[in-house]
Amino acid sequence: MRSERRVAKLTQVLRQRQPDLTVVMENIHDPHNVSAMLRSSDAAGVLQVQLLYTTEQFPRIGKKSSASAGKWVERRKFQAVDECYSTLRKEGFKIYATHLTEQSVSLYDIDLTGKVAIVFGNEHRGVSEGAANAADVNVRIPMVGMIQSLNVSVACAITLFEAVRQRLRQGHYDRPKFSERVLETMVEEWLKK
Repeated sequence: MRSERRVAKLTQVLRQRQPDLTVVMENIHDPHNVSAMLRSSDAAGVLQVQLLYTTEQFPRIGKKSSASAGKWVERRKFQAVDECYSTLRKEGFKIYATHLTEQSVSLYDIDLTGKVAIVFGNEHRGVSEGAANAADVNVRIPMVGMIQSLNVSVACAITLFEAVRQRLRQGHYDRPKFSERVLETMVEEWLKK
């Protein structure tokens, strides 16, 4: 049975979804990290994430650890970098890989208000060389401590909320990115979840 409050909540959330912002999870090994990244994606209004698994198994998402975020964030699977990137580029996405090199650009110096896909790599190996080299830009989160890396789910949250900050300033969350007809269809689909 559909309550008016539930319909209102789903409609509000869907009105703020950002189909032009996505996360690419490349070979993330720990399902807890995947779940945490899904939670951050949901909180930032990401509609869909890309699961790019070339060496690891596709993760099993636990309902407990993701706080059911997996239910609200669509997932699309890829098994090759070129397949993932070509699909995203055909859809108009610019691809940013979180990869630490001398040429990497600071997260705070890039525009995250356009159609962007942000790639996060494996907990131990990082973003693969192939994924980093094929990206449009390699980005880094500036750090001033002895350790120059963060847990992948933390890096994802920091990056997504920089995108949120930039998008809030430009009013992205105030303007639905779907037509009313599409929104109604999406609400109906979400009511079945």
